[in-house]
Amino acid sequence: MKTFSFILSVLLSLSSNVFAEGDDITWNSTLKTQFFNGKSIEESNDTIDLEVPYRAEDPAIVPIKVTSKLAQSKEHYIKKIWLFVDKNPFPFVGEFEFFPESGKADLAMRVRVNTYSNIRAIAETNDGKFSMSKKFVKASGGCSAPIGANLDEAMSRLGKVKFRLDEGVTAGQASLAQLMISHPNLTGMQMDQITRFVRKSHFIDQLKVSFNDKPVLKAKIDIAISADPNFRFYFVPDRPGELKAEFSDLSCESPVSRDVCKNVGHYSQTYTVNP
Repeated sequence: MKTFSFILSVLLSLSSNVFAEGDDITWNSTLKTQFFNGKSIEESNDTIDLEVPYRAEDPAIVPIKVTSKLAQSKEHYIKKIWLFVDKNPFPFVGEFEFFPESGKADLAMRVRVNTYSNIRAIAETNDGKFSMSKKFVKASGGCSAPIGANLDEAMSRLGKVKFRLDEGVTAGQASLAQLMISHPNLTGMQMDQITRFVRKSHFIDQLKVSFNDKPVLKAKIDIAISADPNFRFYFVPDRPGELKAEFSDLSCESPVSRDVCKNVGHYSQTYTVNP
């Protein structure tokens, strides 16, 4: 009996450690080497701060927000931000590139979270320094959440775009913009509720936003981005002009490998800005 109790306690301890807050196993064993081999990364909220709910209401649309602590200037600015959900089947969420014309390197979106996990944001400034902010979120099943019954309708809207800007856009000042894209962003792990088949992945992989042909935001993204992607970001309208979004999507044979994929489509949309 004592032996059984000891084994049970060990198993419970191991089980709790798998989902323990602060579990950095995947980060230390795989992600850090794969994406930042040889780089020194400071864990700090001095450059960026990451906001996520501690317990997500819906694991398929978990809101996350990255707030920068420094202004974007030609002398010093945040160059890139990477996002990861450690325990997702495909942990890479996206790589987001910013510019002095971005005004602020703030970013908000909704992501899928498949199990209790750390979410982490890593920022690189133009002087080559890296810093990381991380938060733990309780969520389960976001990547395999079933496809709704209106997939055909969603596919008919695929590629449509809406921009929304805050009222009172002022020339020369950082302005908040919202980009809403109609796209099911299929993970390759979801069951179609009508056919009962698992649908192949089909997701937006490249995004570029510019104002008057100057880049504001560039992104490489993947299946963790929720259906109907919704991005909030900043740009500086120095004069009247066009805010333009361009993106492409991809389909892959495996939800967790990018070895066999094919390009599906390319889309663009413009929005006239009059500060």
